[in-house]
Amino acid sequence: MRFRVLTLNAISPKGLERLPPDRYELGDAIGQPDAILVRSADMHGLEIPASVLAVGRAGAGTNNIPVALLTRRGVPVFTAPGANANAVKELVLAGLFLGARHIGPALDFVRSLDLAGEALDAAVEAGKKRFIGHELPGRTLGVIGLGAIGVEVANAAHLLGMHVLGYDPQITVQRAWQLSSGVEQALSLDDLFARSHAVTVHVPLTDETRGLICARRLALMPEGGTVLNFARAGIADEAAVVAALQSGHLGAYVCDFPSAATRGVAGVIALPHLGASTSEAEENCAMMIADTLRDFLEHGNIRYSVNFPEAALPRVPETSRIAIANSNVPNMVGQISTRLAEAGLNIADLLNKSKGEVAYTLIDIDGSVPAGLVERIASIRGVLGARAV
Repeated sequence: MRFRVLTLNAISPKGLERLPPDRYELGDAIGQPDAILVRSADMHGLEIPASVLAVGRAGAGTNNIPVALLTRRGVPVFTAPGANANAVKELVLAGLFLGARHIGPALDFVRSLDLAGEALDAAVEAGKKRFIGHELPGRTLGVIGLGAIGVEVANAAHLLGMHVLGYDPQITVQRAWQLSSGVEQALSLDDLFARSHAVTVHVPLTDETRGLICARRLALMPEGGTVLNFARAGIADEAAVVAALQSGHLGAYVCDFPSAATRGVAGVIALPHLGASTSEAEENCAMMIADTLRDFLEHGNIRYSVNFPEAALPRVPETSRIAIANSNVPNMVGQISTRLAEAGLNIADLLNKSKGEVAYTLIDIDGSVPAGLVERIASIRGVLGARAV
């Protein structure tokens, strides 16, 4: 079988090379695609064909993808978590230095000096007093969200000599193992803000995280602190940030999301969404998502999905595989097994996983898949999709 993959953005060639032409047809004008590869294109208004089995984003966030709609259709959405972590970490560290040393305003000051010789030297010496900053060692950085990026930021800040507080009630075992033992656990968000000279956020934008950086929490911070937002613009209440800057309580707000509300406000350093804008990050994301998508299309395995459970099953020799997505309700596996028994088939291996309202099952059967079996499984009430892999 040759899979058809629609690309909605330019995807790094190093990623596309991992989808061999003998098995994959790629392009931006593919009709009836089996999968979609996307970076930043907005899919919310896109008519997504019923043929689509999966969507892969060459990045971490999914704000541009209608995840809820695809979940109802039984379509997993894959991302590339951690592939751009180093790129974002480096920019966050740069943001820490920008805020601590007033580098942005200092650059603007020098650019404004239309002088030369002794006059320039004198103006520089007189003006530099306005940009006295502070050093990072001994100060406290609060890291909200300890996923791939948050862990790298926390560990790097610790190595810089900072005291690091971390907060993530949903930290995974994998990330906990990666976190430096020198990172202290904050008891709550309020505890983290109250004890941090700088706060950085690395969480997705959800109903729970929208406005997480708010007036009440900013007021808890020590005076002159720095807030870094390289996650999503909506995580910060911009009106509260501007008010805190103008009152002098907040020293700097460094973000990756320019806006009309913060443009021109003293203390705001806004970058044009550069977090993952390195050639290495784009290549890493493209390669990771291509590998993930290929494993799903060819073997039915699910890794790094935002809406489906992790489900990976080694292939059993001389068997055929059926992959089934269904609503997470009782007796689904029983009904599927009944269909297999009616067809006189023996199950060689089976994996069933669930996540929220969705469940996913991989079944290896002895021999080949009889004609009509997939359709009979798909007809079960609650099955969102089924296919032979």
